[in-house]
Amino acid sequence: MKAFMDENFVLNNETAEKLYHQYAKDLPIIDYHCHLSPQEIYENTQFENITKIWLYGDHYKWRAMRANGVEEKYVTGDASDYDKFLAWAKTVPMLIGNPLYHWTHLELKRYFGVEEPLNESTAPAIWEKVNAQLNSGEWNVRDFIVKSGVEVVCTTDDPTDSLEYHEKIKADENFDVKVLPSYRPDKGLEINRDGFIDWVSKLQDVSGVSIQSYDDFLQALAKRVDFFHEVGGRVSDHALDTMMYQEATEEEVSSIFQKALSGEKVSLDEEQKYKSYTLTFLGQQYHAKGWAMQYHINAHRNNNSRMFAELGPDTGFDSMNDELLAKPLVKLLDSLDQADALPKTILYSLNPRDNVTIATIIGSFQGGGVAGKMQFGTAWWFNDTKLGMINQMETLADIGVFSQFIGMLTDSRSFLSYTRHEYFRRIMCNLIGEWVENGEYPNDEETLAKIVQNISYYNAKEYFQFS
Repeated sequence: MKAFMDENFVLNNETAEKLYHQYAKDLPIIDYHCHLSPQEIYENTQFENITKIWLYGDHYKWRAMRANGVEEKYVTGDASDYDKFLAWAKTVPMLIGNPLYHWTHLELKRYFGVEEPLNESTAPAIWEKVNAQLNSGEWNVRDFIVKSGVEVVCTTDDPTDSLEYHEKIKADENFDVKVLPSYRPDKGLEINRDGFIDWVSKLQDVSGVSIQSYDDFLQALAKRVDFFHEVGGRVSDHALDTMMYQEATEEEVSSIFQKALSGEKVSLDEEQKYKSYTLTFLGQQYHAKGWAMQYHINAHRNNNSRMFAELGPDTGFDSMNDELLAKPLVKLLDSLDQADALPKTILYSLNPRDNVTIATIIGSFQGGGVAGKMQFGTAWWFNDTKLGMINQMETLADIGVFSQFIGMLTDSRSFLSYTRHEYFRRIMCNLIGEWVENGEYPNDEETLAKIVQNISYYNAKEYFQFS
């Protein structure tokens, strides 16, 4: 029997052990998509206890606690931080087979030297041990980033954001990690959503473009792309919960935009035309800048309307969507390719049913001498489990060129989540090790080492060209 989460955790053969320990383990991290706060990074925030850095904002844990029968006051309510920690400690032993169990203990081990499993009995001592370290000044926000070997952090930012903290971090000579913005214009695409007009007004203010027409709107979006680029942004991101595409002329879309700007709701057909034209325009902007474009597809958000009214979005009440994506996604990508303006693109779906679909679609648009220009993005959200990661990687290997995969990201709001890169690298090395041990690939250490190192780090470094 193997020891609990020992040095060869998830590494089940000799080849996997060698690949991980000798070639993957110590490589830097490029975290090209996350939801960390640039303000907290700039201010080098110190968290007074483990609950504040671990449980605040972590809807993964919140879902598990609710499913374990924990009352909401211990999840997002007014219970004390210690009582919330105890509620989580009682939940953790119930999470056998869940990645949260592994992530929890990797974070306790790697950052705070806690070796024993977290449960109701060990919780008081772990609370004291971890909090003492958090209050020592040795584990502020930047310490987690630097000691994790992070080179680049890409936050998620609205086009109307000032990016003031990104600029302040860039000017700080005492911090070498690049903290770069990602351009996420979702609020400008959701033409039927409450707040659209207010968002357009805010875009007008920050861009300096008087938005009286759709052409003005596009100019304002493009100016913000320019600004993000100046600050160091090289990535965009879109939440496309429902994939849609309809051919439209600029005249049609201009009329639709004016209708929305006057406070009217537009039809589904009009919304599809507006989104299609606007996404195509934005893709052209990204291509011109050499950016990578990310599409996060098929999330079904805010399922529980009562809890949404009480707590708002991103609080653990989302799920997978099952909208069909193949035809509209291909049409959107093709519209950009026809104009020779398809940027480097990373596609993620929250529904693993779409894995084979995405893996085949990206093969239709590869080329231009760019290795892995089109990427099947790493297992995302509900899929960044052990089995979810294996499924995504095996599908990519079955159909595409796995060796050009740009690897893992955290997609997290927690500064402790960098251990997810370790988790991914271990699973990836074990998968490759199995292929070798089964005689499906030669035991060519030089080539294997290169593949492992590229997927862990070098492919992303080459792909994004962060400067």
